[in-house]
Amino acid sequence: MEQTMRERQLYDLNAPNQSTGIINGESSNVLNWDDVRFKWAYPMYKNMLANFWTPFEINMSNDQKQWAELTEDERESFKKIIGLLAFLDSVQTDYSAKVADYLTDSSLAALMQVLSFQEVVHNQSYSYVLSSLVDKQEQDAIFEYWKHDEVLMERNQFIADGYERFVKEKSPQAFIESVVYDVVLEGLFFYAGFAFFYNLARNQKMVSTSTMINYINRDELLHVNLFAHIFKETLNENPELNTDENLQFVTDTFREATALEVKWGEHIIGNKIDGINMNELEQYIQYTANKRCKLMGAPIPFPDVQDNPLKWIKAYKDADEGKSDFFEQKSRQYTKVSDDNGFDEL
Repeated sequence: MEQTMRERQLYDLNAPNQSTGIINGESSNVLNWDDVRFKWAYPMYKNMLANFWTPFEINMSNDQKQWAELTEDERESFKKIIGLLAFLDSVQTDYSAKVADYLTDSSLAALMQVLSFQEVVHNQSYSYVLSSLVDKQEQDAIFEYWKHDEVLMERNQFIADGYERFVKEKSPQAFIESVVYDVVLEGLFFYAGFAFFYNLARNQKMVSTSTMINYINRDELLHVNLFAHIFKETLNENPELNTDENLQFVTDTFREATALEVKWGEHIIGNKIDGINMNELEQYIQYTANKRCKLMGAPIPFPDVQDNPLKWIKAYKDADEGKSDFFEQKSRQYTKVSDDNGFDEL
């Protein structure tokens, strides 16, 4: 295995269209979806397209009316979570673009481009929500939270360090470790915040914002599956990376990430928000960490946690299994939800 990863060429006359490897392979870089290396790539592409949405489709008028009715703690948590999401999706947009340059397989590079676009849409949705609820000065302040909130900074640095190592080293080992941090970001670090928004919605508060969060949730789960595939395929193709140490790295990273997510949950939710029990939220985060480690083929960090303690978060269970839309209980396929449906089923 080469110690550094080679960038994908713009084109290569002497290479096949179907790549010879996920990294450091050969590929013409011409994309023919009927001649790709990984059979799961095209179905994932179609699923990502089927999830297409834009924030403008969601009417924020009811949320505008309810904003002043939220408790001060609810408004504060709302704003801090939006500040977190804005940072994570901004970093994710750039990381996925950098990864795309080093994936030999043109179909996976294409999936990264779609993923990057979706992250841009997510980030724009936070501006859309905030512009509906607060003035420009407060919106600007919320987008600065990541620079000043110590708990938020600690979480963000955890991800940034993993990404930066790959950006600097461009080594296969740094690459697969950065993929683990990606799955942490998209598959764990949003989840205390998601729980907050879904809890508001089940109490008929800020339903439009939570609708948008659900769309983001569904996108992120596809991204998690994509990066989990990339992780496992890279190990399969490169036996020197397919080690017990690297699988243990997954487990250890998720254990540390869980502690950070629980700390964040206590910071933004704690005992301040009616409807969310902090002990149950901690177990839910552990349960989610176990699911992500299983998906990546690694030992689970919390073997004593077998069940989802937050039974009312139906969105997560259904979205994880690809069953249905959280709000309508049927395949969405461009059908958007209304302000008053879905949450009776939580």
